Amino acid sequence: MKKEHVLHCQFSAWYPLFRSLTIKSVILPLPQNVKDYLLDDGTLVVSGREEPPTRSQPDSDDEAEEIQAPEFPEFTTTVQEAINSLGGSVFPKLNWSAPRDAYWIAMNSSLKCKTLSDIFLLFKSSDFITRDFTQPFIHCTDDSPDPCMEYELVLRKWCELIPGAEFRCFVKENKLIGISQRDYTQYYDHISKQKEEICRCIQDFFRKHIQYKFLDEDFVFDIYRDSRGKVWLIDFNPFGEVTDSLLFTWEELISGRNLKGDFSDGDALEQECPAFRCTHSGVTVQPSPYLSYRLPKDFVDLSTGEDVHKLADFLKLKRNQQEDD
Repeated sequence: MKKEHVLHCQFSAWYPLFRSLTIKSVILPLPQNVKDYLLDDGTLVVSGREEPPTRSQPDSDDEAEEIQAPEFPEFTTTVQEAINSLGGSVFPKLNWSAPRDAYWIAMNSSLKCKTLSDIFLLFKSSDFITRDFTQPFIHCTDDSPDPCMEYELVLRKWCELIPGAEFRCFVKENKLIGISQRDYTQYYDHISKQKEEICRCIQDFFRKHIQYKFLDEDFVFDIYRDSRGKVWLIDFNPFGEVTDSLLFTWEELISGRNLKGDFSDGDALEQECPAFRCTHSGVTVQPSPYLSYRLPKDFVDLSTGEDVHKLADFLKLKRNQQEDD
């Protein structure tokens, strides 16, 4: 995997090419001062509120030092206008990643955002977002200097997607070689019963809309198949270890050896059918891979009494949201 492959998978690189196949979105340049704020791990303070929290720390002369959450009035207005244009609720992400590891911290335990403060709370709590900022090319094999990045806030119109209808597709040399159930931690009876139909539907979508049209010949793409059987493009990812291989291993995908799916010989759709894998029963259900992210240092600090201002800030945000509702 090379750095150019990673760049080709950032949202603004592929969205103009496949706009008609995916969810309506708005891309906004991320100001440098907002990036600096998101990377500042000193406190979990969230800007964009009527009454920013303050904290006093006595110094050696018993003088108080006031600390405030930074405010970004112009950016706040721009973001709110974009959110309103998308129906009032959005799914936020950066160039590549969404803060999926931080969903638990939101008041609704979801990534659904209505204001910039909702987005900031998720972004500042997410290791995935931090990785986008600090290590976007971590698994790349080329030694060329890292390109100068221009970061973007991506706002996608909020849609209630059923996890059991999401699939990850692996493409090598412009051939669809594997399809995996996206939410592999759960068993979905309809996937086991309809796997041949699902596989055929995804293959047709790939051949018609994706094959030979993406910027690389090796890549990963995510799709959503709705209740009518229509397939929607969700995202692109690099073909490499930086992307979760789900029910496959990267050794299988890269080498092509032992790349078998869940079809028996009699069920195989055709000779070139991609390997299709899903969770077979409740016995194989696994814990969510995001569980390990659910106890951040901020909350450890709360439990020890070392950073009580973080709790006050968190509760203040909740109160403001309840007043808005």
